[in-house]
Amino acid sequence: MSNGTPLGDFLRARREALKPQDVGLPEYGRRRVPGLRREEVALLAGVSSDYYIRLEQGRENSPSPQVLEAVAQALKLDAESADHLNRLCLAPSQRPHGRNDAEVSPQLLQLMDGWEHTPAFVLGPALDILAGNSLATALHSGFDAFDNLARNVFVDPAGREFYQEWERAAHSCVAELRAAYGHDPESARIAEVVAELSDAGEEFTALWQLHDVKSKSQEGKHLKHPDVGDLHIAFAAFTVNGAPHQQLVVYQAEPASPTAAAFETLRALATEPKKARANAHL
Repeated sequence: MSNGTPLGDFLRARREALKPQDVGLPEYGRRRVPGLRREEVALLAGVSSDYYIRLEQGRENSPSPQVLEAVAQALKLDAESADHLNRLCLAPSQRPHGRNDAEVSPQLLQLMDGWEHTPAFVLGPALDILAGNSLATALHSGFDAFDNLARNVFVDPAGREFYQEWERAAHSCVAELRAAYGHDPESARIAEVVAELSDAGEEFTALWQLHDVKSKSQEGKHLKHPDVGDLHIAFAAFTVNGAPHQQLVVYQAEPASPTAAAFETLRALATEPKKARANAHL
């Protein structure tokens, strides 16, 4: 993913995203590097330049909570990015082990299957689709495969048409991957997905290098399905009890809206193959 350390890469990206005027510092002459200098961050954080340089170069492995808080304030990190900074400083022994992020509980599968009018699916840390109900599958039927949201956005040609606000969807996917990466920088699956998307084009790489961190938001989406047209949906994401690195994503339509009618059409299309298979066995 990088030649540096996860912590150093994050600090460098957030430092380079700031300008002196963003933090109340004067700007004199031409600057040879983008953003703030390391010495300026050290000054703002109240630590020595040598200490901050060691931190960014990965030579300081145990910064205190007070130092991390000071650095987060100096870099103007929001709460989610500050949490990400703290997670990157955890030792491997402090991270949870033995998880099976790919296994979805039978109870959750049964719950989703009972939602006939609502698309619902379960995401893994690398944005893999671990399970989905029939309406979620029908909603994403224009893709070659409904198996990974990031791949749908960046690799599958259908993504540009399906996600009507493609740039926002792309940024959200990358920021969510970064958030998951902070929980488990050694994840082989996240590394695999990042490598695949990086090979697929420069757009993902440019966003990945920003080191923006954001969990799945609750904002609405504007989608366009090849069979039922425009869809304006609201959605919610929930952490799954017993599998905290999984997310249950639920899409909803405003009652009596064109999107609700479109969902009913998709539901009918999804049940037709089942009826055909059932009739074939009569």
